[in-house]
Amino acid sequence: MLSLQSLHILAAAAVFLVTCNAEEKCAGAPGIPGTPGANGLPGRDGRDGMKGDPGPPGPQGPPGGMPGLPGRDGLPGVQGPQGEKGNKGERGQHGQYKIKQKNNQIFSLSFAVLTLEGKITEVGGKILATNGKEVNFETTLKACEHAGGSIATPRNKEENDAIWDIVKQFNRYAYLGIRESDVPGEFHDLDGKPLNYTNWRASEPNGKGGENCVEMYTDGGWNDKKCNQYRLTICEF
Repeated sequence: MLSLQSLHILAAAAVFLVTCNAEEKCAGAPGIPGTPGANGLPGRDGRDGMKGDPGPPGPQGPPGGMPGLPGRDGLPGVQGPQGEKGNKGERGQHGQYKIKQKNNQIFSLSFAVLTLEGKITEVGGKILATNGKEVNFETTLKACEHAGGSIATPRNKEENDAIWDIVKQFNRYAYLGIRESDVPGEFHDLDGKPLNYTNWRASEPNGKGGENCVEMYTDGGWNDKKCNQYRLTICEF
């Protein structure tokens, strides 16, 4: 049985044979349209157009609204002219120090300045000061020397208690200005002098040459310790 499409083709051929012969040229009948093809792939996005002009500003908001974000900083202005040089001040006395006890206390001594954020204590003829920072022994030594002092070294119970007060306030162990000598188990101050006062904890020192520095615990007792540990900086002047 012929399909409907086949019948259409035969009918078109019959019309062609009737209207044309071999000696004549004639136009053929239009064929049956084919099935539509599949959709092609989507094309690429075109390039962005030119940026348009900014629109007009919007209406002002009601009073009491949230402020907008701050604008960008403007370009730096032209540097002003240098002021006149002031008169030279009088020369200060060598070794004079001043203490200003504020939020950030400034301690000046022997041409060195140490900015302090912690505590300053006076005991006997010494000034004890801390910046509240924890560093290793060498960094502590350099910081104190740069300020014109040295690492706090208790010479008696009164000085030991004053250092201990700072240690308790910050709840941090602190290095003392004491080092182990070439003889394991023997300690001296930073000038190489033997110690006239000690406050070793029980069974200390016990490093036997492996712990060359000394720290103060929060109970005021001493312990020998490796010098690369971070401890509270306390200087004396």
